[in-house]
Amino acid sequence: MKPIPATPAILDLAPRIIWFESPHQAISEPIRFLAYAMTYARHEDMRELRRYVSDDDLREALDNAPPGIIDPRSWAYWNSKMGRYPPPPIPERKFGEAITPHRAKESAIGTEELARKARMNWIDMYGGKRNS
Repeated sequence: MKPIPATPAILDLAPRIIWFESPHQAISEPIRFLAYAMTYARHEDMRELRRYVSDDDLREALDNAPPGIIDPRSWAYWNSKMGRYPPPPIPERKFGEAITPHRAKESAIGTEELARKARMNWIDMYGGKRNS
């Protein structure tokens, strides 16, 4: 994606979209900036951004949006604006593979065994007495 230009108007709207960074830092990652803009920008802000951002740029931002930035309502709206209905799944944060009871069965580890191992790991980490 091409960079978002640091025009006075863009630098003026950037703190309304990403308030916790300097304007130059905020626009330095265009995909991330657009993801925040799709959630927090006002109509006037998006009108100004659209002077420099094409539909293809918005699609690229949607395709590569960092998880946890665009809320479900904005995700549905912007995907529909880009001709994607129904929208693809919203990006989700992943903190490692969770072992659910269903997956535990598949991996030949029963739920009780999984709970016992988790308890032993917790005891090893935080001290205490094992009751094997």
